[in-house]
Amino acid sequence: MSSSRLGDILLKHKLINREQLDLVMRESKLHGETMTTQLVRQNIMTDLELVKFMARSFGCPVIDLDKVEIEADIINIPVDVLRKNMVLPLKRIGNVLKLAVIDPYNINGLDEISFISGCKIDVIIADEKQISRKIDELNDNDSHLQQVMADLGAMDVEVVDTREEDIDEYSLSAEIEAAPVVKLVNLILMDAIKRGASDIHIEPYEKVLRVRYRIDGVLHEIMRPNMKMRDAIVSRLKILARLDISERRLPQDGRIKLRLSRAKTVDFRLSVLPTLFGEKVVMRLLDPSSLQLDMTKLGYDPQSLIWLKDAIHQPYGMVLVTGPTGSGKTVSLYSAVSELNQPGVNISTAEDPVEFNFMGINQVNVQADIGLDFPATLRSFMRQDPDVILIGEIRDHDTAAIGIKAALTGHMVLATLHTNDAPSTMTRLVNMGIESFLVGSAINLISAQRLARRICSDCKMDLHIPAAALLDAGVLETDLADFKTMIGKGCQTCSGTGYKGRTGIYQVMPVFDEIREAVYAGANSDEISAIAVSKGVKTLRMAALEKVKAGEISLEECLRVTVAN
Repeated sequence: MSSSRLGDILLKHKLINREQLDLVMRESKLHGETMTTQLVRQNIMTDLELVKFMARSFGCPVIDLDKVEIEADIINIPVDVLRKNMVLPLKRIGNVLKLAVIDPYNINGLDEISFISGCKIDVIIADEKQISRKIDELNDNDSHLQQVMADLGAMDVEVVDTREEDIDEYSLSAEIEAAPVVKLVNLILMDAIKRGASDIHIEPYEKVLRVRYRIDGVLHEIMRPNMKMRDAIVSRLKILARLDISERRLPQDGRIKLRLSRAKTVDFRLSVLPTLFGEKVVMRLLDPSSLQLDMTKLGYDPQSLIWLKDAIHQPYGMVLVTGPTGSGKTVSLYSAVSELNQPGVNISTAEDPVEFNFMGINQVNVQADIGLDFPATLRSFMRQDPDVILIGEIRDHDTAAIGIKAALTGHMVLATLHTNDAPSTMTRLVNMGIESFLVGSAINLISAQRLARRICSDCKMDLHIPAAALLDAGVLETDLADFKTMIGKGCQTCSGTGYKGRTGIYQVMPVFDEIREAVYAGANSDEISAIAVSKGVKTLRMAALEKVKAGEISLEECLRVTVAN
């Protein structure tokens, strides 16, 4: 937190003592105010003393905001965000935003402003009371979002057509002058596509409505609409997804199709969940044009790619892809199916739900509520003369048993499973009730994976990390001499985050004869892992460290997505 960093600096300069710091931090947390506000409120420092200290310690100029004319439309940043971080945009020159601040050590706040504006930040110190007064003077119409919220009235929401299936860019343009809630929902959907988000979260709390986007695997807060918009936003999204707007007690799932052009559509998979303070909406963005089906471009190392291709081209057997939700398992499976999709091959998939559709592949959308669950679908597949079967997820014993049986009777079976790594997948299937000799005989290969953020290529720079930290991360002592690490400084291309795009981290484990024998003997996952490593299989941490060394990902990202061996 920036407050603790500022407090440490004030302690170091002996401007406050430990008791005063504890008081300030406690009161600022209690009242939801900045630490600088509490320093003045508790008569520990004056406004002038704070400004002078900040300017001197951070090496920044000081500005008198009473002598500056602030343009309300200088940058599209919600007033709530400015007030929360106590900052004020002054001037934009190219990709640099001059920002008046009271606390230049508020790194999180500055990162948020940089992300929203897409600019580098150049800070100037100003008096907090002046910043607060200038923010209050800003017209709520200073941004498109603020205008939408200001225009919203209690009677602005009207259900016109519940048969709506999709929207195109022309209807979006026509609706921009319609009810403010329609305008805001369209803004959120289009902005998420523009930013390259994979998910949109609309979350109601007791006093706050928060909108966050997941970009490159990490959630970023984008806006905080007024609480009175909560039900209106959810109702509008339900209309677009053809859901029951009167049902607010039970979860609902639906889809929205947004047509951007004749050649481009984006699907939003929508989930509505009743929470304590209203319905939370999460939308997964599915953009077929961004789907990467070339296995050589997913991030596999050469040996792992050879193993994987060899396994899926076997006449029968099972290939499992494992990892947590959002780790790219579906893309890996689709790339494998795409590799096998030939006129002479009959491919059937059971998915919940079908995310992307492909010519030449028979895809079934599993619907458990009508009895069409995974086991029922797979039993039907077996009567359809399949060559390749894809199982969206193995969730229970019945699904696993049918998949194993299919793999042992002349079919290639591809499936996903939720496990931490490749070796533990074998023991997981045994724990689900599948006999160990069936597990060992049926599985050809297991690929565990994670997704890590790539370092932005436009602002990549070297970063020195102490040898002790590298050793703790798992770097071998013999590799320390030539092990270099990099990081993204932050630029317009990556919206100041230092990351742009993602790459896969893979542990590809063929089921060698030694592993098969160990499974038959009831070996645990640690014993299986030791055999795999001895045969040249990389653990997830080892694979991630190779990408750190290659300059693809940062060490911080490596530690975030993988665990020590």
